[in-house]
Amino acid sequence: MLKQELQQKQSLSPKQILEATLLQLNNSNLEKYILEEFEKNPILEPTEMINDDETDIKEDSNDEDWDDIYESIAVYEPKKDNNFQISSEKNLLESIIDQINDLDLKDWEKSIAEEIIYNLDNNGYLSIDLFLIADRFGKTEKEIEHILYQVQHLNPPALASKDLQQCLLIQLDDDIESPEYKVISNHFDDFINKRYNRICKSENVSLKELSITIEILSKLNPKPGLGLQLYKDETITPDLILNKRSDQWEVSVNDSWIPPINISKTYKNMMNDLDGQNKKTKKFLKNNFNKAEWVIGAIDQRRKTLFEVMNQIIIHQPEFFDGNTEKLSPMRLKDISDIIGLDISTVSRATRGKYVETPYGIFELKSFFTDDYTLFDGEKVSVQEVKMALKKIIDKEDKNNPLNDDDLKEALKQYGYTIARRTVAKYRDQLKIPNIRLRKKI
Repeated sequence: MLKQELQQKQSLSPKQILEATLLQLNNSNLEKYILEEFEKNPILEPTEMINDDETDIKEDSNDEDWDDIYESIAVYEPKKDNNFQISSEKNLLESIIDQINDLDLKDWEKSIAEEIIYNLDNNGYLSIDLFLIADRFGKTEKEIEHILYQVQHLNPPALASKDLQQCLLIQLDDDIESPEYKVISNHFDDFINKRYNRICKSENVSLKELSITIEILSKLNPKPGLGLQLYKDETITPDLILNKRSDQWEVSVNDSWIPPINISKTYKNMMNDLDGQNKKTKKFLKNNFNKAEWVIGAIDQRRKTLFEVMNQIIIHQPEFFDGNTEKLSPMRLKDISDIIGLDISTVSRATRGKYVETPYGIFELKSFFTDDYTLFDGEKVSVQEVKMALKKIIDKEDKNNPLNDDDLKEALKQYGYTIARRTVAKYRDQLKIPNIRLRKKI
């Protein structure tokens, strides 16, 4: 029986997709994009700054319809070089974007693939539900599952996995009959908890045979996204600058290097005389004028979003910005997105790979976000705060007689953090601090 059903979907317009694309670019990539647009779109042109001819400037400002000159609201005049040198080697994020561009996908599918990449956590796992990404593009989750599959099979494999089990299975799915695949698929919990005797009994294999399987599994990558972080010597140009004046933080978007972008007067005159143009020229003018206006608007929107997000970070992290840089309050992307009325994925784009220069140093915006941990007495503190306390204890320990995880648990209790021993081990691992045996001075 045929059934007619009416559905309403909201798809992103080309203008919105462009805004999302520019928002996720850092300063160096934004500069590259703008230069490419100047070459591709002759209707866009940089405006020459003329300081000694005020008359011309006043005349231009009266033509509001077309001279939508893009000028920086928050101009930052650097007194020093704000570039911090790193290697010119292409990082993993750029490599993945190149791989996506090489896939046989439609433009909207590539946009979704990039959206997935920009919603990964530091370990490379998908940090939001897939249906949220689908909804943003006016699609169902089922309609974009094939795109997720493509992303998960880029190099490195298993990016955008939902959990560790899926991460390992993706790296093994070229041979689903292998003993390694069977162990992860059927005995994952036993494998993680090293209950090898159970696996041997269930699969009817010896410990010696299983040890070969375990050796192969140990070579898989449980954190495929670690390379998404910047190389230690990569050039960082801060996207935002913070200065404190009269006990108030001033937020400046560090994009004064962008030349004022203007609409070409030559093509503007042609646009005003469309009746005198042939069909091909009319199409060229309309398409490129639309794109030019979108570019100008998207750059402006990027600045406004970064400005709003940074202001909210300052409000949510008062102790940090009062100088206690080890003190972060629990704060999630959703906390910011709810206040400024933007999608979580938009806030994620605005914080990943974006840096702010403060009097205390340079920080990635994403580093200000931290989950909370509920202590046994019900008090909520940031996970980052507990980790910093743990690191401080280990830094001060006697390396001839280092503390085990139970000792660390008790030491943290003295700081006011009552947490379980397994949580201590988890945080120590996330801080990349070795166990007691490897910390002991020989």
